[in-house]
Amino acid sequence: MTAEAASEQVPPGGARRGPGNLVAGHSDRHRPLAAYGGLIAAFNAAVALGLLAAVRSGRLPARLDARDLALYGIATAKLSRVLTRSRVTSAVRAPFTRFQDDAGGGEVNEQARGTGLRRAVGELLVCPHCIAQWVAVAFVGGHLASPRIARAVASLFVVVWVAEQASAMQRRLAP
Repeated sequence: MTAEAASEQVPPGGARRGPGNLVAGHSDRHRPLAAYGGLIAAFNAAVALGLLAAVRSGRLPARLDARDLALYGIATAKLSRVLTRSRVTSAVRAPFTRFQDDAGGGEVNEQARGTGLRRAVGELLVCPHCIAQWVAVAFVGGHLASPRIARAVASLFVVVWVAEQASAMQRRLAP
């Protein structure tokens, strides 16, 4: 057992026992529940503040156009993958993750490390599904602030995604 793994051992039940500990018994291994709560609070505060700013400035539309939803949806999927799996963006993830191995196609497999907030952020940074919510909020928030800029940035990631799909199709069709 590594020193890091040993430091993550917790008493049976998964949480420190004590009066008022509502999560005691949740898990037999370390789970940074307080840090998850902090990330949830930060995410919801950012969304609430962004919506409040959009309402006050008169920039909150009644709805987003279906084309924008498709654009931001594809861009969110692509950027989420780049942020969580790209070899190059591992420099951003490194303080929170441990390299496992190369996954091919310019991607890597990494694992969250540490405890508390460090581990919670690491888990967020290695999970495309998890980070996608944050990326989507950034695209939609960008759209509320400056639709032209948000569309331009999203378009960059969609162009890359389309090129990847075309390349994959060529590989499948090649003899």
